[in-house]
Amino acid sequence: MDIAVIGSNNVDLITYIDRMPTEGETLEAPSFQLGCGGKGSNQAVAAARLGSRVLMVTCVGDDIFADMTVENYRNNGIDTDHVKRAHGTSGVAPIFVDPHSRNSILIVKGANNDLTPEDVEACREQIAQCALIVCQLEIRLDTVYVAIALGEQVGVPVLLNPAPASPDFNFDWARRCTYLMPNESELTLLTGMPCDSDEGVEAAARTLVEHGCRHVIVTLGSRGAWWFTRANEGGLHVVSQRIDALRVDPVDTTGAGDAFIGAFAHRIVHGDAIPEALEYANSYAAMSVLKRGTQYSYATADEFDRWRAQRTQ
Repeated sequence: MDIAVIGSNNVDLITYIDRMPTEGETLEAPSFQLGCGGKGSNQAVAAARLGSRVLMVTCVGDDIFADMTVENYRNNGIDTDHVKRAHGTSGVAPIFVDPHSRNSILIVKGANNDLTPEDVEACREQIAQCALIVCQLEIRLDTVYVAIALGEQVGVPVLLNPAPASPDFNFDWARRCTYLMPNESELTLLTGMPCDSDEGVEAAARTLVEHGCRHVIVTLGSRGAWWFTRANEGGLHVVSQRIDALRVDPVDTTGAGDAFIGAFAHRIVHGDAIPEALEYANSYAAMSVLKRGTQYSYATADEFDRWRAQRTQ
């Protein structure tokens, strides 16, 4: 295996709206789409469609959404040996997308809360054979902590996407990851510093590196990504590199951040240096916003290569 994703799954209930209703108001919405999602699953599917061999460690319920999720993993070539089934509902995510492609999302964790530290330990041998562990915060924090510790113990680097942002997250665990990939709001919660400007983002990210994080990559949506690290291992000087996003006319930005992380993980385990992996991930995320839906919008490697080639003609 190339990548072990230890994280969440949801079924996305996507409603495309003209506007959000006010309190007590009922509105007709133009269209609806049902699809598989969840940050962990999205990142796993993106990496798998690009050609990585992915092991998924997650927990589904005992409802029809669980069957849909497992079948989706198999259709994308993802190893499901460590997909646990628990009594109760699977995770679901009602998503509302307006005509400007802005989205509002509610998360019901459901069975995701039943993924335990013991479940992670149970697949230690398989995880140890991977080149990268990818985690998010849509599962129990103690399970995330065990995943990070396991990565240290078996010598597998960990990429942590601290999303959704949690005030209960212990920052000491972020320092133990190789890659920390927050967006601006998550960066604010991690540091307590305002990140509503480039100057604020830079100051906050530098603070994380100065406090022990190895590689901090801030995702900026339509403004690209920003990588911060130390100039020399153990040194004090923080350096950074900004990677601009591709300019596209978005249709639906849902899941673009997960597409970015999945593509970055894919390229890192296949030997890219960080700047090259970020350029690739930026392009892949840009392509994903051109279609409606979350995983529906994730291209295969061949589709992505053709799209990139067309853009350079």
